[in-house]
Amino acid sequence: VQLQAFGGGLVQAGGSLRLSCAASGRTFSSYNMGWFRQAPGKEREFVAAISWGGGSTYYADSVKGRFTISRDNAKNTVYLQMNSLKPENTAVYYCAARSDLPNAWDQYGMNYWGKGTLVTVSS
Repeated sequence: VQLQAFGGGLVQAGGSLRLSCAASGRTFSSYNMGWFRQAPGKEREFVAAISWGGGSTYYADSVKGRFTISRDNAKNTVYLQMNSLKPENTAVYYCAARSDLPNAWDQYGMNYWGKGTLVTVSS
């Protein structure tokens, strides 16, 4: 499956952005999807994930209550709505797919990655 994230940009602290990840290729609806981010000088970290049917969602503690992941299998797209953004949320955001549903989400178990989209939050 091929993935492409977009929707990043520059936003002031407290603002919102919605990222999208468009998928093509193999059956998108059979994959569990995740969002990860990598800030300068830091390791890539898990942000949020959603099961193949959308019935289960998972979040990093740092984004709970502010970020919402969703998907539209008819459009082969997964979204990340980001509210109340903070400067520390500045990073390149990546979407990724995996065929199984893990007990814990991390970058090492993902099968496919898209190119990232840069989110910059100014103070």
